[in-house]
Amino acid sequence: MPLMPKRVKFRKSQRGKVRGKATRGNFVSFGEFGLQSLEGGWLSAEAIEAGRVTATHFLRGEGRLYIRVFPHKSVTAIPAETRMGKGKGEPEYWAAVVKAGMVLFEVGGMPEAAARDCLARVAYKMPFRCRLVSRRPNI
Repeated sequence: MPLMPKRVKFRKSQRGKVRGKATRGNFVSFGEFGLQSLEGGWLSAEAIEAGRVTATHFLRGEGRLYIRVFPHKSVTAIPAETRMGKGKGEPEYWAAVVKAGMVLFEVGGMPEAAARDCLARVAYKMPFRCRLVSRRPNI
């Protein structure tokens, strides 16, 4: 079942604009390797779930997967062939607002070749371009 908030203050949210680069959540914190977005946009809960299933299938219990994004935003839609007016549509799905540079998934406890292969499979499921990044050395 896709991710969604347990409860929200308001059911319907405004669209907003995804501008600029991420200043938070833009480096690997939990694992050794991460999948970083190169573009901004909305990442649906279904896409996050597809990435999770792909990664866990590849890991087969080895290593650890960390999901760094959560879908807080409700995206509404009006039914097809509906006349103008009559208000805003009902929530269709939940999405995470992703800025360029955000780390979406992380893996740890596995060699770099396996992590690269795993995150490449996850990147294929994502709606925007991504790249593999590794943990910064502790300075």
